[in-house]
Amino acid sequence: MKKINLNIFTVLFLLAGGLALLFSSCKKEPIVYEKTRLFRPVLAEDLRAELNTIIVNMGKIKEAVSYTVEVSRDSFATVLYTIESDNNYVVIDSTTLNGEELLWNTVYQIRATAHASDPQYDSKASDLGSVRTERFPSILHIPTEGDILDVMVRVSWDLIGADVTKIRVFDYYDELLATSLAEFDMDAQAQTTGEFIVTGLEPETGYQIAIYSGDNGEVIRGWEGYTTIASAIDLNDPNVIDLSLSEDPDAVINAIPTATDGQIIVLKKGFVYNLPSDPLDKSITITAAYGFGSQKAVLFTTGNWNIADGATIDHIRFIDLELRGEDIGGDYVFNPNNSTTTTINELTFDNCVINNFRGIIRIRSLVFLTNYTINNCIVHHIGGYGIITADTDGAGNAAFDNLIFTNSTFAKIHAFLQTRQNAQSVLIDNCTLSELADPDGIVFRWRGTAGVLSNVLNGITITNNVWGHAWDEGMTGNLAVKGIYQGLEATSFTIINTYAPSDFSFTAGFEIPGFPALNYAGTAADLWVDPYDTMDFHFKDTGFSGKNDAGDPRWRPL
Repeated sequence: MKKINLNIFTVLFLLAGGLALLFSSCKKEPIVYEKTRLFRPVLAEDLRAELNTIIVNMGKIKEAVSYTVEVSRDSFATVLYTIESDNNYVVIDSTTLNGEELLWNTVYQIRATAHASDPQYDSKASDLGSVRTERFPSILHIPTEGDILDVMVRVSWDLIGADVTKIRVFDYYDELLATSLAEFDMDAQAQTTGEFIVTGLEPETGYQIAIYSGDNGEVIRGWEGYTTIASAIDLNDPNVIDLSLSEDPDAVINAIPTATDGQIIVLKKGFVYNLPSDPLDKSITITAAYGFGSQKAVLFTTGNWNIADGATIDHIRFIDLELRGEDIGGDYVFNPNNSTTTTINELTFDNCVINNFRGIIRIRSLVFLTNYTINNCIVHHIGGYGIITADTDGAGNAAFDNLIFTNSTFAKIHAFLQTRQNAQSVLIDNCTLSELADPDGIVFRWRGTAGVLSNVLNGITITNNVWGHAWDEGMTGNLAVKGIYQGLEATSFTIINTYAPSDFSFTAGFEIPGFPALNYAGTAADLWVDPYDTMDFHFKDTGFSGKNDAGDPRWRPL
């Protein structure tokens, strides 16, 4: 038994030792992780700008010893600035940019990299986003579409603080305003009104325009970008006579003799020029440059212009002008009376105001007009020779062929159309006609030999118009007109969608057949806002059935 017990103790001892050795070999060793890059920086608050300074506030990374902040304007195709900082809070201004400043009102992109003590563990670059610096604290107004033309812009500002003394023009990409292209001194009027027209620019071109105070313009008060629009007319074209900067009242008179056939004369908007009187012997177009304000360039006369005896002229065009006479009893735009055959193929008034004439054109003897167009015009206060008069009896004498009156307003006119010859066609479309012809006065007068020289061979077409009563200057109460005073025995009338108010009427025996096509139950005063004093032909009666498709389109609802 003793021997057996010894063996058991031995076995137990050996077993315990083995277990101890086993448990000792299973004890956990410490875990050692491989070192990796720092996390990319993130913002603790959104990027923000104060004036032309950018604030970058990143979350602090414990293991980071420094940060690199980069600045771009083209999404890092290029890097403008690189800033090294020991801090996660970075202010980007002239201090951190070594004296340079960020541009105002400009979008910048920001990215950042966190650095570890060992560079191999630096983070990758983190795009933090974009931010726009504030607009310079300026008194300059932001330009609108109405402030920008082709070769000029209107600059305006608040009248705050010191007077604005200078305006300077820079290339659009000269963001630091380093090299001035032009400079303007401000006069007393500009300093009083806070407005100045900058001229001499190029069409479709970008500029930076800045305003300054101080005796020498040393204190900048603000700047804005301007991009001019395309020109309707190329002022550098050799076919153009540019008078757009001229304020000489006789500039047109002086230009006509040296103008070549077909040239275009461009006037300054808002200025009054004298209408020539010496006979015209060439094609010419007179128009106005773009300009600010509603006042057109004006051609003024105390007499009339004539056409050279025997001339053959392809066209005479007036565009975007006011033509004004001094005397409704004596002045004309044209009043030729020629003994040799004189031909004008085209006379056009487009987007014009024509007023205070005895007649627009009166032709006599051997003067012939083929095509006469009035489009998008306002014609008012015209005397007894009306819109046109051909005023010589007998075959082969003064005549017109085709009349086209569209999108226009005719008001306060003593007589409308008169001739002693046949015409080819008359079209009156989309027009407003008010106080047209005196009481018992003349609308159409074709007074040539009955049945031979007294018709419009291809007819008179009257469509989409609103046509009011007579011009009763004497306040007689008689509002009737003579629709056909003479002639037109064999002339066809096409009258469609043309209205007349209840106070319109024809003098008995002088009706136009089929006129009007439609009746308006109210009076002219019921229909229009103010037909008599201000000639405002917007529709007072908003229930008028022709408000969207009859009359001069300028008066229709928007």
